[in-house]
Parts: sequence; structure tokens; C-alpha cells
Amino acid sequence: MSKENNSPTEKLFGSKTRAKLLRLFFENPEKSFYVREMTRVIDEQINSVRRELLNLESIGVIKNETFDNKVYYSANSKHPFTRPLVDIFSKKIDTSRDKDIKETTWEEYCRPVKHYLKGLIVTNRLPGQEGIDLLIIGNDRTKKLTHWAEIVEKKQGKPINYVIMSPDDFSYRRSVHDRFIKEVLEMEISEIIDPEKIIKG
Repeated sequence: MSKENNSPTEKLFGSKTRAKLLRLFFENPEKSFYVREMTRVIDEQINSVRRELLNLESIGVIKNETFDNKVYYSANSKHPFTRPLVDIFSKKIDTSRDKDIKETTWEEYCRPVKHYLKGLIVTNRLPGQEGIDLLIIGNDRTKKLTHWAEIVEKKQGKPINYVIMSPDDFSYRRSVHDRFIKEVLEMEISEIIDPEKIIKG
């Protein structure tokens, strides 16, 4: 005889994968996730995850957007069920999973825009402190970097103050000791991505 191991939320929502996805989205309503990331975080098969994403999207509680040929899913903040679902899933239960989400490196964040991004400075700006969180160096004519910054903001789960600057503009402003560049470089910096040696060169 098989033993019932379903949690109350799994019984309530009718599917283990669906319950895990709802917990992921509504514990982290400001973040977005792509499919393979979700399968890793909730430890479920990709076909099951895709099936439940279709179910949740069909009733409108989640939404998706495509960036650089990758589809990102997030909670739909405008749905009337959002607040009740956040209340249900607001308690952090699986701390190892939450740790897994937060440990995305900046190198991983930058992969979708590696052909557009020429440099990145990530600061440790405190809330309310003057300055910026990200100085993004690259050509943004197609708005790829703007869209990427919005995706990063969602995945970080907090507002991000960023500036996008072309490589030529950055190099010129640095050469004339521009006040803004000087202030950024004097901030506490947590990460520098500099594949073409524009920042440190």
C-alpha cells in the first residue's frame, strides 16, 4: 500500500510541481525565472514544469517575457489572486533553495548580453546612499542592455539604479576626469566585469 506524502499545499493545488512553482513565484514575486533555472531550483522534470507553467499562465497568475531568445516567467502582480497567493507562500521553508536562487554570479547574469556588454561595475550602494548600483558599458542602440538591466532588477528583487554608457563615452569621460566616473570608481565596488580592459586599462 502506497503512503500519502503530499504536503497540504500539494493537496490544495493538486500537483506537487504546481505547488512548488507557486511557492517559487509567490515567495519571490519581484523575481523572474527561466525554465531550466526553475527545474534546478524546485528539482522537478522539465516536462512537468512546462506543463504546469502552461496551466498557471492560462489562468493568468503568472506571465512571461522573452529576452535574448530565453523566456522568463514571473508572478503576475495585477492578478486578483496575487495577494492571497503571496500570503499563502510568504514563509520561507526551503532555505537551501532560497540560497540557491541568490547565489547567481554576475558572470552568469551577463551571459545573455556578452556580445553587447563591454564592461560592468557593480557597487555596494546602501539604500538611500547617493550613486548607482550598476554602471553598464556597451552599445545600447537596440535596447538589449536596457532590457537586460530590467531583467536583472527583477531577479534581484529590488529597485536598481543603473546607468548605460557607450565605451567611447566612458573612455572620454574617464580621460577628462569626469566627476560622475570619479565618484563611481570611488564607491565601494563589489564586482567588475571587464572583458576588453576598458575599465582597468
